[in-house]
Amino acid sequence: MSGKIEDTVKELAGAAEQQWGEATDSPRHRVRGAARRYSNQASYAARDAADCIKDQVQSNPLAGLAVAGAVGVVIGFLLGRK
Repeated sequence: MSGKIEDTVKELAGAAEQQWGEATDSPRHRVRGAARRYSNQASYAARDAADCIKDQVQSNPLAGLAVAGAVGVVIGFLLGRK
């Protein structure tokens, strides 16, 4: 959970830096702020998706095994092709 909070704080810092760049007409700050903001949004979304998957597998482990097996078969098939 602390990772999500950290991502949110960094996203807000990126948004603030982006706003500062727009206010001072500094392209460097605008770009750095936007990059920080969007990278932390992606990190938050990935953590949220991982938590959701973890909760689903814990509530229904057989379905999790079936999905993992299917993914393994598909990857094996793709790697086995020449």
